This record gives sequence, C-alpha cells and structure tokens, in this order.
Amino acid sequence: MHTFARLMQAYADRYQLNDQEGSSKTPVPGVHFYRASRSNGRQPLLYQSGIIFMGQGHKKIYLGNQKHCYGAGDYLVLGVPLPLECQAMTENEKPLLGMTVDVDPQVLNALVNQLPATLSQSAAERNNLDAGLTSQQMPGEMMDACIRLFTVLQNETEAKILGPSIVKEIIYRILISDHGHILFDLARHDGHYARVARILTKLHQSYADNITVESLADEAHMSVSAFHRAFRQVTLETPLQYLKKVRLGKAKDMILFEGKRVNEVANLVGYSSPSQFSREFKRHFNATPKDLAQTP
Repeated sequence: MHTFARLMQAYADRYQLNDQEGSSKTPVPGVHFYRASRSNGRQPLLYQSGIIFMGQGHKKIYLGNQKHCYGAGDYLVLGVPLPLECQAMTENEKPLLGMTVDVDPQVLNALVNQLPATLSQSAAERNNLDAGLTSQQMPGEMMDACIRLFTVLQNETEAKILGPSIVKEIIYRILISDHGHILFDLARHDGHYARVARILTKLHQSYADNITVESLADEAHMSVSAFHRAFRQVTLETPLQYLKKVRLGKAKDMILFEGKRVNEVANLVGYSSPSQFSREFKRHFNATPKDLAQTP
C-alpha cells in the first residue's frame, strides 16, 4: 500500500470511518475524505468543483464523449460543478479512498496576484474554454503535500493549525502545473469561463426557480448567443440540459437521504408536473423515483 493510501486508512481508523460510504468533512476547512467499500457501475452523478485526489481504487468518468480515468496517485481538477457519469472500481477487495479540496476564491486570488504575470499569460494562451475538467498523475511535490496533509490530519490540533497552509500549497502547485489555466480562468473575473462559473453556482443554489436562458445571459452580461456558446464549451451541455440534471440530482438526494415523497420532491426541485418529473427521472437514472424510494 502506498504511503498516501496508508495514511488515508490510518485517518479512517483514527476517526472510526471504516463504515463510511461517501464523503465527510475533515478538521481542515474545505477538505473532505471519501470512502466507498464497493465498486459501482456507470451512473449519473453531480461532481462539485474542486481538486480530487485518489489514494486507492480507480474511477472512470464520462463527460459527453470524453472519458477520463484516474486512480491511486492521480488527481482531477474541476473548475466548475459538472453533471458526469461515473464508474468506480475497488481493487483487491480494498475500499476506494480519496480526498477532495475546495478552492477558496480568496486564497486563489491571493496566490494569482503573487505569481508572475508571464505565468498568467501563459495559462491564458493554453485556454480555449474547454470543459473544466482534467486529470493527471501527481508529481512528487504534489504527492508530498498530500502526504503531509494526511499526516497532520491524524491530530486535530495540528490539522487546524498546519492544514490550511498545506491546502494553500496544493492550490499553488495546481496553478503552476500544465493544467493551471483552469484555476487561472476562475480568478479572471471578467472572462467568459469565470462568468459561466458564477452562473453555475447560481443554478446549484436556485435550481427550483423559474429560470430562463435569457435571464442567465443577462446576469452574465453576455448576449444570449455568446452565453449559450460559452456555456456549452465549459460544460458540454446547454443551460437547460444542465439545469435539468442539477434538479434531478438534487431530487435523488432528497429521496435517498431525506426520505421525501415523490410529489413533494418534484415541486421542491422546480417541476410543476409530477408526471413529467417521473418521466425525466427514469430516463436519467434508469429507475423511477418510487423504485429509488423503496430501495433498502
């Protein structure tokens, strides 16, 4: 077992998380620990923006016709929240272990302002508004930072005092990497990528509202055609397709984790017609909301 995976397992032992399925907060703000004991087939999921590190097991994620594979020792950068399809695979009967790190806008902006202008310009030249998703193997310095982070996570006091500075280092190392343009684009507030990112945040917060493409374009200070084009380049979805997937993902969580009734959920996520909600839910998840509600 690699040092990183061993420290992740030690963290699970330390905080009695060996029965955990999914993600949980750690003592370091913005850092989450992920564990899953079983493999799962390809299924729709909403991935939040941030940096994902795999310590054990591997995943395949699909965005449109793109496929990304990442496993132990790899990391994934998502500049924006994306509706993906994911297949997860355990290895040698050991659980999947991972970590996600949120990118705090204030930390990001402070780092960008300290970096040479030539680095920012180079990142701008590499960007073509491609979908905000990339994966690669951790270089030695990144792996070292992740190992140090999980080392201090074994002690709550050390985690709270030393953890935030290690997170800052991790974000810095992403910025200076070949894929740093994704984070640079988020910090470039007037750029199209950052404008789309702000709209995506709004959609995740206000998904139940009556939302039109025209109102989103106006909020992004873009023409409808320019907004539609930029949105598709970043997410590979139209705005309304994206909104539908956000609504259905939220609905699934409400049914599974909050035990809400199907008709209530349809209304809570913005559907005026429960029958339309059920049809679209089944098409997306290959199961009806009632089937999901009855799953033990």
